Amino acid sequence: MPTLLLVRHGRSTANTAGILAGWTPGVDLDDTGREQAAALAGRLAGILLVQAVSSPLERCRQTLEPLLAVRPELAGPERGGSAPGEPALDERLGECHYGDWTGRPLAELAKEPLWRTVQDHAAAAAFPGGESLRELSHRTVGAVREWNEKVAAEHGEDAVWIACSHGDVIKAVVADALGLHLDHFQRINVDPCSVTAIRYTARRPFVLRMGDSGDLTSLAPRPAGPGRPGGPGAPDGDPASSGDAVVGGSTGTA
Repeated sequence: MPTLLLVRHGRSTANTAGILAGWTPGVDLDDTGREQAAALAGRLAGILLVQAVSSPLERCRQTLEPLLAVRPELAGPERGGSAPGEPALDERLGECHYGDWTGRPLAELAKEPLWRTVQDHAAAAAFPGGESLRELSHRTVGAVREWNEKVAAEHGEDAVWIACSHGDVIKAVVADALGLHLDHFQRINVDPCSVTAIRYTARRPFVLRMGDSGDLTSLAPRPAGPGRPGGPGAPDGDPASSGDAVVGGSTGTA
């Protein structure tokens, strides 16, 4: 089966604001996110790609724009896009439907009783007015498996394809590939514009890269700031001293 390069969208305006964007329309990449997207094309220059797929949300499509500008063969109607330069869009790779949590500050959501379920027992977590994390895992893993079969049929078992999606989506796909129970998917961290590579075979998937951004600055200690009292330690997007993972994905660098 083919190799999938899962790219998380570049840093967005909601990431830097500490807001859980979900499916809110009009959430764009911020300046750093656009720089990350521009660098992505160079990072992938030596890799022959055969297909590009994206979440329909703006921040993912914007992340792929620089890549598709130099690799137009990956987009357009012949690749499932709605127009020249457009990647194939798949709603199943879209962000989690957070329901009533959508658009709320992460610092506020961390005080909700459901936060602890999301952190410690993700398989039991269901967002009010939205979907459960089990449903998220089912639809996203199903989408990846279906695209793998399509790519293999059209381009062969050794083909490589790329999909741009969201933090919790990628974590769910990685957890499945690693054979992790969904309760453990919060152990996975995926920075903005990072690349996670999974090679699928008939027997098992192999996780070749995970959250590779080519940038080690996110490993440095965090200074104190909004949502980060005393430095590392609050649910604004960085792995915290409390052990909590951010819902929706980290901001990556400070």
